[in-house]
Amino acid sequence: MAERRLRSSTVVLGGMGLLALTITSCGSEPDRRCADRSTQRALPNSECRSGGSGSYYYGGKSGDGKVQGGSFDKSAVDRGGFGCTKSGGG
Repeated sequence: MAERRLRSSTVVLGGMGLLALTITSCGSEPDRRCADRSTQRALPNSECRSGGSGSYYYGGKSGDGKVQGGSFDKSAVDRGGFGCTKSGGG
């Protein structure tokens, strides 16, 4: 019986799938962006560093210059991911 060999493209595609799965796993950090706490306006990241007027906003999205659907409290945002439960990763 003839032995079947895998093509290198098949191996590469399988490796890329494994890499994508690893990146989206439970341990991933939630998205964060800089925003003003009172107005929820999106700010440049420099405003969240070294005494700037902004705070990090986790999760959610930004549109029309404002952030929404997330929280300024990192622990309140569930990142989730492949094989994760809402109560945490594992």
